[in-house]
Amino acid sequence: MDRKLGLSIAASVTSLMFSPPLLAHHGSRVSYDMTKELAMKGTVTDYQYQNPHIYIMYDVNDEKGDVVHWGVETYSPIVMVQQQWDKRSLKIGDEITVTVRPSKA
Repeated sequence: MDRKLGLSIAASVTSLMFSPPLLAHHGSRVSYDMTKELAMKGTVTDYQYQNPHIYIMYDVNDEKGDVVHWGVETYSPIVMVQQQWDKRSLKIGDEITVTVRPSKA
């Protein structure tokens, strides 16, 4: 077997070994109902700007006036920085409007 073919096979095997975990982690279409969107207004109760994802917790008043606690997972901080987000983008008590795709679970 020549050297190029051997390196190509080794690279392919290595790539296949690591690809299933990557696909499993980023399977948003499996975890979330991509056919539905919920838009809601609420008040930020916690903002965790951390890797691997940013988390925003907020309270929404339902149609009866009861407080419902919600949480949303966003992209990673590096992706959010590209969208002009940083650690100071939200504060506890801020009023926000959120559009989410609900979890299938």
